[in-house]
Amino acid sequence: MAFNEKIQTDFPQIAELYDGHKITYLDSAATNLKLKSVVDKLSYYYQKECANIHRGIHTLSEISTDKYENTRDLLQKFMNAEYREEIIFTSGTTNSINLVAKSWGEDNLNAGDEIIISEMEHHSNIVPWQMLCEKTGAILKVTPVNDEGELIFEEYTKLLSEKTKLVSIVYISNALGTINPVKEMILEAHKNGAKVLIDAAQAMSHVKVDVQELDCDFLALSAHKMFGPTGVGVLYGKKTLLDSMPPLFGGGDMIDTVTFEKTTYNTLPHKHEAGTPNIAGVIGFAPALEYITEQGFDKIAEYEHMLLLYGTEKLSSIPGLKIIGTAANKSAVISFVIKDIHAHDLATLLNKYHIAIRTGHHCTQPLMKKLGVSATARASFSIYNTKEDIDKLYDALKKIIELFG
Repeated sequence: MAFNEKIQTDFPQIAELYDGHKITYLDSAATNLKLKSVVDKLSYYYQKECANIHRGIHTLSEISTDKYENTRDLLQKFMNAEYREEIIFTSGTTNSINLVAKSWGEDNLNAGDEIIISEMEHHSNIVPWQMLCEKTGAILKVTPVNDEGELIFEEYTKLLSEKTKLVSIVYISNALGTINPVKEMILEAHKNGAKVLIDAAQAMSHVKVDVQELDCDFLALSAHKMFGPTGVGVLYGKKTLLDSMPPLFGGGDMIDTVTFEKTTYNTLPHKHEAGTPNIAGVIGFAPALEYITEQGFDKIAEYEHMLLLYGTEKLSSIPGLKIIGTAANKSAVISFVIKDIHAHDLATLLNKYHIAIRTGHHCTQPLMKKLGVSATARASFSIYNTKEDIDKLYDALKKIIELFG
């Protein structure tokens, strides 16, 4: 059973042959396969409408500007932002988080102030805050997770205090698939006067995110985990916060007036978008947003949950295989280890069976240490995967275990 009848034409890479074989792609947590409509949009811009945006008054510049800004409008609707100016284009989630750390963080945090993250964070949501703490004297606090890979909510609330200035938390763990109770976490943080940033990189193509309902202060995402192009990201921020933040980068488009004595800055969103952006990527992001909306989050969630349940049942039946991350509420990610077989060896051998998975620490070294493993194998699913893909993984793993005796 496939998600829809058109899936192979929607994602043409699925049908591609490599040395005469199709590759079973189970690495969507790293990056999604790309929609044909996205690739076509990128190609069309470069072949027929290529021009710089915002500052040109000729036809091609006006066309490109309109399409670029149309993506901003789509994103406003997609995440239900109150204002279109709250959508800031960046190069990705990492860039968005660093923008908040450098601009808002350095302007608002002082020695003794506290930032709260969790043990399951991606390095991109750890390192920028460590750097900020080193610069300002702020203190980083870490919410623990339990053996199932779930954030311990009671411990989180204990960490909150009047010293807490920011909570930065992942919505869905890239390493385990755990879905965090972000709405409740935001509510508790706000009771203590703290701002909240949500790392939604893994969430945006799997669950409906309404920033006004969540009441998050910042949210970061990447287009490439939403069937869109690489090198495109978004920072959502409440308008008052973005307005108060000094620009991180200086250059073209973020200015109002420039003299050798003083520069004044442009209005939102351009204030935080210095220089020529990834115009083609932003324009190419639009079909991905339209596609996800057209398919519907309820339908996507139902299908991916079916894959998760089926995959969990199949892999759990393999002797010696242990699933790492068994949260009650999780997305379609299965991380696992097999006794006496290193994860890297598993990936190498699975590649011989034309199966693509991810192995390693998944940019979550503190989490791996907490769970007592150096690395895991990770199979992550999306709407273009099927039960047959999971069967292929199951059969290949059985053969590999036999090979190791």
